[in-house]
Amino acid sequence: MIATLQKFVNQCIVPVWGTPATLVESTGFIKGAWALVFLDNADVANALAYHDLTPDGFPVSRVFVKTILDDKQSVSVATSHELVEMLVDPAINLSSSGPDAKTLYAYEAADPVEEVSFTLDGIRMTDFVYPSYFEVFRKPGSDQFDYVKKVNRPFQILPGGYQIIFRNGRWSQIYGSGAKARRFRRENRAEHRSEYRGHTHARKCRSKPNWGKIVKRY
Repeated sequence: MIATLQKFVNQCIVPVWGTPATLVESTGFIKGAWALVFLDNADVANALAYHDLTPDGFPVSRVFVKTILDDKQSVSVATSHELVEMLVDPAINLSSSGPDAKTLYAYEAADPVEEVSFTLDGIRMTDFVYPSYFEVFRKPGSDQFDYVKKVNRPFQILPGGYQIIFRNGRWSQIYGSGAKARRFRRENRAEHRSEYRGHTHARKCRSKPNWGKIVKRY
């Protein structure tokens, strides 16, 4: 999977977002590197994977393997989701204006197309949006807005997706369908990526990593 994730970065993400990374398997943190950590169980109830910051301000993403498998979801899709979002917005502080002038839209590259995936070397990878997705001036069908070409216009949310927004002084989500909204209501969203918007704070991991890590090095 790590080899395929490297190809995902090189062939899919870098030509679009210009965010290169070298992925290295490790059993411990590497100095100066970003980390993508595999854990057995979610330390936040029902959150399959989320993005975090280290105490030094370096990005850390966590993927909860057994939790994902118990939910009959794909570990590779969840991992690639976290990876592309970490590369596009590592500090979890980027946002864009959009169709609603009173709303800011978080720069989350995989959330609007969540549950859409494609196969690379026989392994499923997440779909992700392009920079044009956040350019409200573009007309429907005028450009490519996501990798799989399911999105037709800027800020479109697919039925299985959602978008983190800032409106009326707080962060929340809007959804691509009622079914997606209902699933979210069943989740404990504490310390999820959406909760980090505007708060660059660190948290300690309560589960010991046992799968090693994928790290980004410059």
